Amino acid sequence: MTTRRGRALGALVGLAVGDALGMPTQGLSRERIRSSFGRITGLLPAPDDNPISAGLPAGSITDDTEQALLLADLLIEDGGRIDPGKLAVRLADWEDRMRERGSLDLLGPSTRKAVQAVLQGVPPALAGRTGTTNGAAMRIAPVGIAVPPGDLTALLDRVEEACLVSHATSVAISGAAAVAAAVSAAVDGQPLHLAMGLAIRAARQGAHRGSWVAGADVGARIAWVLERAARRDPARVVPELVALVGTSLATQESVPCAFGVLALHPDDPWAACCEAAGLGGDTDTIAAMAGAIGGAVGGVDAFPADVVETVLTFNGLDLERYADALLALR
Repeated sequence: MTTRRGRALGALVGLAVGDALGMPTQGLSRERIRSSFGRITGLLPAPDDNPISAGLPAGSITDDTEQALLLADLLIEDGGRIDPGKLAVRLADWEDRMRERGSLDLLGPSTRKAVQAVLQGVPPALAGRTGTTNGAAMRIAPVGIAVPPGDLTALLDRVEEACLVSHATSVAISGAAAVAAAVSAAVDGQPLHLAMGLAIRAARQGAHRGSWVAGADVGARIAWVLERAARRDPARVVPELVALVGTSLATQESVPCAFGVLALHPDDPWAACCEAAGLGGDTDTIAAMAGAIGGAVGGVDAFPADVVETVLTFNGLDLERYADALLALR
């Protein structure tokens, strides 16, 4: 049995490990991944022609982990709240630092558009009214650690606050709510199936928040992929996820896929992250979300110790400090 601290730390470690696993394959097709890498079973360097992560060493994290920790910093500084204006400035500063390092892994389209709008004087409450991508869901795990699941409305309030500046749309809030709720429930010690049930409820309620946009229902898609994954037949179900759900940075594709791969490997989030890294498309984000939820269920020990050590050491991550501070807010 893991402790609450172990599960909170597991969520952050799983996020980083999944992110690093998917780093070399992000932006590539499933066919290209299979021909170049085969089945993903460990940390790998990015190929020199990867359109996003070219040349990054094995174990490198990407924007998923870095922005999640940026969000965590704001939660900790402001007692569990997110100031949208501060978030916009921090994201802009983060992208500037990434450019200085020569990174191609910069802000996603929704976040960049919103941040630029805020910096040009648009009120933060209006800037994110068109953002539909998975940028909010990929960095939302700290909210799930900081806020308990007992009051779903309160949890959704914090999720919506975190989405406001860049992803204040029904579909983006729905996807972020699903991830945050699953993490929150798992940190409390709920098993995976109950955490996923709360995620579906949160997604359905989150879909009534923010600016409405047309798009597939995230909660319904999660429910559908869980039904398919119940077969425990990755060889059959994974191609269905790729073909029928999709693996792009669209929230209604990547978030259900993260739940799908985790449901295919309910007792092994490491295997789920490896599966996600081979899907094609936005592999680092899908693996990061699956890792965060799976890590919250199983704790740090759900991932190979040598992999965890590599990711934490190589990237200089002090995730224990973040876990403790976020739990203090909880």
